[in-house]
Amino acid sequence: MVGSSCVTVVRPGEFEPSRHFYPKALNATIHPMVSFFMRFSAERLVSRYCHLNPKVDPIVLAELLAYQPRFFRWAGVDLFNVTTAEGHREMVLIETNSCPSGQKSMPLVTDEEEEGGYRALVSRVMDYYFRKIRKEKGREGGVLAVVYDKNEMENSGYAAAMANHFQEPVYLATYKGSDPDPPVRFKDRYMEVRTESGEWERVRAAFRYVTQKPWNRIPLHTKTLLLNPIQACLAGGRNKAVASTAYDLLNSELAGTGLQIRVPETIREVSKGEIPILVRKMGGHAVVKIPYSNAGQGVFTITSEAELNEFMKGSYSYNKFIVQSLIGNYLWSSRGARGRFYHVGMLPNRKNEIYVADARMMVGADESGFFPMAVYGRKAPTPLQNKLDGSVDSWSMLGTNLSVAQGVDNWGSETSRLVLMDRRDFNTMGLSLDDLLKGYVQAVLATIAIDKMACNLTTSKGKFRLKVYATLNNDESLMEEIRAGNEVEEVL
Repeated sequence: MVGSSCVTVVRPGEFEPSRHFYPKALNATIHPMVSFFMRFSAERLVSRYCHLNPKVDPIVLAELLAYQPRFFRWAGVDLFNVTTAEGHREMVLIETNSCPSGQKSMPLVTDEEEEGGYRALVSRVMDYYFRKIRKEKGREGGVLAVVYDKNEMENSGYAAAMANHFQEPVYLATYKGSDPDPPVRFKDRYMEVRTESGEWERVRAAFRYVTQKPWNRIPLHTKTLLLNPIQACLAGGRNKAVASTAYDLLNSELAGTGLQIRVPETIREVSKGEIPILVRKMGGHAVVKIPYSNAGQGVFTITSEAELNEFMKGSYSYNKFIVQSLIGNYLWSSRGARGRFYHVGMLPNRKNEIYVADARMMVGADESGFFPMAVYGRKAPTPLQNKLDGSVDSWSMLGTNLSVAQGVDNWGSETSRLVLMDRRDFNTMGLSLDDLLKGYVQAVLATIAIDKMACNLTTSKGKFRLKVYATLNNDESLMEEIRAGNEVEEVL
């Protein structure tokens, strides 16, 4: 077990599947349709997608699939399969994550490749990115590391896959904001990790899975190569408000191409006092989010006066929120500008109960562009009700995240609600190959939008435009955190 005073050294040959996959996934056989999707070429995807969506420009779609991100090379998106009363189905993007989980929940696409998606990310995304930047910047010397604040199962898997691929030891270190003496520090803009002997080793490149306010301990400008750098978090991977702006900008850029990021109707920079008015404007049904939280924290589904009052009684660390239209059952979903969407849901079980489930899709980018790395589903704790009678709170019907906070900086997972893409579970999701393709296109578009936002927020000399960023975040609490964790210049 990793302690707080040192790091664990992971050496080549130490990858053990039983340590890095859930038992349920380790013993599962991937569904043939999902396996087919994972191997689908970009050319065939463009052909199929444009056949079903004839207004889409195939040249533009091909260019987007081949896009080369500067900051955001590895991402995960959460999607809802929704429909209207007229039967118009869509895969709607809920949020994008710059440190997504997924490999431990993904059955092997190829039985003989025991490292699965871990190897795909290391050999295709990480190797290309590290070689590209090293060639451009001439950065040499130091060790490889994986730093994380949760999800040891998956991060130790990445460390073992890195050790095998690069054929050298990898330093695996926890890096929690609550740790008064963490085994990770930054000196002269280089990350360093503390060994068992108490010595500090310089890190030349690191895989980062620091999810909780990473900007308060990881600098914006580092000489150590990071996958992903903090710019990806601030530009939308850890900031839902800026992500919403990024989606709008890309949608404007794509006007006339037939392509669009599809998200719930979103209102940004909402003060707490404005929330009751906006909830009522949406018909009494809405979702309120703290823009900088993740793992299902800071998300509040409002479907009644009681739930609204409960939210308003709470005390929160930040001053600004976002309010989104709520996707529920047909009789109690928000009515937005594009009508009323409601959950398709999973197939009815033997009790004729329908559960809400999302689809988490992880994507990466190498020299050829984007490719899918993992897919899985997450089921809500209780079935969807046709009518709201107050007997069940709405979050238990709509909340799908598996993470459970267990004290400060400690997390558990409700794996009983995990829906695998295997021969058994996938059939219950009610998804088709075309649904997967639509979700994948949404994942790629969202990742590109956030990467472009990160590029716009960074000068040609690599300086972060903090003054511009402040105009996108009218929240002094967040800006104080960023300034406190970074020696930043107020660059326009």
